[in-house]
Amino acid sequence: MPASISLHDLAWSTPDSRSLFANLNFHFGPEKVGLVGRNGVGKTTLLKLIAGELAPTAGNVAASGRIRMLRQAVSPTPGETIADLFGIAAELAALIRIEQGAGSESDLANADWMLLTQIDVALQRVGLDVPAETTLTSLSGGQQTRARLAALIFAEPDFLLLDEPTNNLDRDGRAAVSQLLSDWRGGAIVVSHDRELLETMDAIVELTALGAARYGGPWSFYRERKSQELAAAEQDLAHAEKQAADIAKREQASAERQARRNSAGKRSAAQGGVPRILLGARKDQSEKTSGTSARIHQQRKEEAETAAAVASQQIERLQTLQVNLASTQLPSAKLVLKVERVSFAYETNPPVIRDLTFEIIGPERVAVTGPNGCGKTTLLALIAGTVEPQQGAVRRMTPAATLDQHGSLLDRTLSIRDNFLRINPQATENESRAALAKFQFRADAALQIAGTLSGGQLLRAALACVLGGAAPVPLLILDEPTNHLDLESIAAIEAGLRAYDGALLVVSHDESFLRSIEISRRIELTPQARD
Repeated sequence: MPASISLHDLAWSTPDSRSLFANLNFHFGPEKVGLVGRNGVGKTTLLKLIAGELAPTAGNVAASGRIRMLRQAVSPTPGETIADLFGIAAELAALIRIEQGAGSESDLANADWMLLTQIDVALQRVGLDVPAETTLTSLSGGQQTRARLAALIFAEPDFLLLDEPTNNLDRDGRAAVSQLLSDWRGGAIVVSHDRELLETMDAIVELTALGAARYGGPWSFYRERKSQELAAAEQDLAHAEKQAADIAKREQASAERQARRNSAGKRSAAQGGVPRILLGARKDQSEKTSGTSARIHQQRKEEAETAAAVASQQIERLQTLQVNLASTQLPSAKLVLKVERVSFAYETNPPVIRDLTFEIIGPERVAVTGPNGCGKTTLLALIAGTVEPQQGAVRRMTPAATLDQHGSLLDRTLSIRDNFLRINPQATENESRAALAKFQFRADAALQIAGTLSGGQLLRAALACVLGGAAPVPLLILDEPTNHLDLESIAAIEAGLRAYDGALLVVSHDESFLRSIEISRRIELTPQARD
């Protein structure tokens, strides 16, 4: 019988009784499913419920087959090794004792001579070439993710639950995850904002506050269907607005006709041509007709307004952010940045960057790419001036701002509006409100404290503060801006960056993001060899 996972009337609420979802009914078969939805909607919680790590508030999860879950960032314990992660530390220690000639009879009797080969195969499938005795703390964040993936492969489950598996991975790491899933013959539920990875899925499931909806196909099919839904919502809105306008016209015409009849009746009464009792009856009938007509018109008007409001809300849910920004006035021939024969090393370690030279001229859009550990973030720190090169020089010819995935530019204790006024001291209250509204921080939303924002809101707020003013900075430096963002937030960030006409220097492993913001050239960094 094929492995499967079924959700029956599943519900879960936070400890403060806030409901994430209720009456959730869904079935997952032996296929690869991408699970998408806004941050906070409950995607990770749903994976934990399926894995049995959380108990549902109501309903149940029925699963056949073995399930293993890859969590988001998990800090390893001191001394924890890859062998510990695989759950085979004792067996590996026995093999080592046997190789050293110190094995006991028990070691020899229970030895699994294929164990080392199986470990190597699992590690190679994720592109990790390290011994099983390697401690996890000695690995980079990306390498730790690969090691956890290898442990899943080693366990040979029927169902994989992957929570943002490509976060913190470089291009090769992302390719390894994609290849792993391509070769996977069991079931997999993948929470991800990596659109290239989602393009390899058999289906996309969107989780919302209303439940789960299945879109039978990869990411591109899902986006096409969402575009169709947006077009339908826009058509519904146009129809509802036309109905409301028609009702208003008919109401006005009816009122004018009734006014003319009333005027004619008064003239007849003044001329004495109609008996008084008949005039009274006509007046009563007129008032009844007017009252009935008014109620019908009011009901139709309310129905049309409700339909328009529903269609408008649907459009707002489906439509990505559209942004218009002031120009940076950056001349096309202006030298923005010059990095000249720069080298940098941390303490006594070998150089992270060696003899690097490049320029940015005018509104170029430049991506800094390369494997984890090749010095990308260090280069941004050198350009921002937070560290100084040991050799060479970095010259910034224009004002610049740096945005990272944590929104560090913002003061967490201040509201979004106050952060905007801090970064744009010449702006007025009205100017700050108008600028923040461009990034969907309207009215009270602009008064939210930065420290209470989600990751996507935080980065969108930082972009609004830097780019929304009357004079955006000519050079914007971005360090992995899409990490930990949901797809809706990424779309909003992309819209803001496409509207920006200054120079961009971006570190990102997200190829879909780089294509969307129209990168013009790349600087490829490579790990430096030891002298």
